[in-house]
Amino acid sequence: MAPGGPARSTRPGPQRRPRSEQAAAAVRRPLPAPAPQPVSRFPNPRLTGLGSGLFCGAVMLLLGYLDSLLFDSLALYSVLFLPVCALTALWVREGDLLTAPVVVPIAFAVGLLPVAGDGGGISGHLMGLVTGLATEAGWLYGGTLIAGLLVIVRRVRLVARRTAARRRQG
Repeated sequence: MAPGGPARSTRPGPQRRPRSEQAAAAVRRPLPAPAPQPVSRFPNPRLTGLGSGLFCGAVMLLLGYLDSLLFDSLALYSVLFLPVCALTALWVREGDLLTAPVVVPIAFAVGLLPVAGDGGGISGHLMGLVTGLATEAGWLYGGTLIAGLLVIVRRVRLVARRTAARRRQG
């Protein structure tokens, strides 16, 4: 160190950019905004076989309680069963497609518990459940048919996609 002089640092000082880099930095443009994702009308969850059974059963039980509190109408409960069947068949995973037509009738019976008439004790409630299943059998079959048809269409499309993919590879 020189006596009386400023101490020198071993770190390099600020460096100036050459003119071409300065011009390039001044011309930088912002990146374009990412393209907006298409908005789907319905959520697209993929439920497992157990998940689809729990979804359908819980929704039908909730609809059964709401119907018994507000309207006490088996016909309304049965009509509301049809969209639940369609959603269950559309939201089940491709690997578990065959579970949808199985779980919808079970869910119908589970949801029918609060709607069925309370005729006095367990035997009266059981009789109301059996009567409800017998009188609403058309709706029950219709909902199961909707779920079955949607599952068949989805399965045919899945097999066609797999076949087309194999043809492209081979």
